[in-house]
Amino acid sequence: MELRAKLVTEFTGTFVFLSVIALAGHAGALAPLAIGMALAAMVYMGGHVSGAHYNPAVSFGLFLRGAVPGRVMAAYWGVQLVAAALAFSFGYAISGLTPGIHPGIGVHWYSALAAEIALTTALVLVVLNVAATPQTAGNSFYGLAIGFTVAAGAFAVGPISGAAFNPAVGFGATLGAALFANGSWTNLWLYLVGPLAGAAIAAGIHRMQTFRVAVQQREL
Repeated sequence: MELRAKLVTEFTGTFVFLSVIALAGHAGALAPLAIGMALAAMVYMGGHVSGAHYNPAVSFGLFLRGAVPGRVMAAYWGVQLVAAALAFSFGYAISGLTPGIHPGIGVHWYSALAAEIALTTALVLVVLNVAATPQTAGNSFYGLAIGFTVAAGAFAVGPISGAAFNPAVGFGATLGAALFANGSWTNLWLYLVGPLAGAAIAAGIHRMQTFRVAVQQREL
């Protein structure tokens, strides 16, 4: 029953968050702010139930740090991807538009990949430090920190990589474009490899951070 509640929460939060992404083009230059605010709100909505991942890369980073069992991560991935497909389909159904996702015009694949890795590293590292570290347990700012990281990343590298930082976003946006706008699957790998690599890097950095803190506490 507990896992069921977590999966319902992950599905709901991912669907709402990604629906905002699918529809945020109407917000123009303020789209990253709308996306970051939506994520912050959904993190506060579900953080106490599922951990509010809404992102396979976040689940992967938490798995690598031992905060999430492998079977739970796999179940989260399943509902996140289903919610992503439905969110971008919903966005198209009510707007007639499907944004897709791809690097900016003239941007080389390696630049887009580097942007996805770097900003996903930042995102997962923030999640690990504000929501999965004993020293910050019980704080009230975790949702804002996570939402602001995504908004800042989208403002900074949106024109470069498309600013997914999330394999579910990459999958849902690519699927939506393929279904409704004859889009290509060519760039999907960028939004799978980049975020998962960033999550692994973040887990390594977090391990070093917490190891250093533990050493300092023993010295005291």
